[in-house]
Amino acid sequence: MNMSNKGLMLAVAIALGGVAATHAPMAQARVSVEIYAPTPPPPLRVERVPGPRHGYTWAPGYWAWNHNRYGWRKGHYVRERHGYVYNAPRWEQDGNRWRYHRERWDH
Repeated sequence: MNMSNKGLMLAVAIALGGVAATHAPMAQARVSVEIYAPTPPPPLRVERVPGPRHGYTWAPGYWAWNHNRYGWRKGHYVRERHGYVYNAPRWEQDGNRWRYHRERWDH
């Protein structure tokens, strides 16, 4: 296969990938991946919480584990889900390591 055919095939593959991405189904299953860290997270940072926002719940900042180190994720508003209670992300000691629990909405 010559270089121009390879380039054409690559362009077609990229175009089809872009079309598939824009027409992906709205409902998708969430794959649960356990996240563990070998050390405890740093102390939580103090954040200034903005005033109340109708229809939204404040999601406080937290320490995320990424590329073998902690990084701070700022707090933000999330749209309320009527009939549910928001539970912020948290870290819990699990033996000699720390397990991350994602944010979730409970009935």
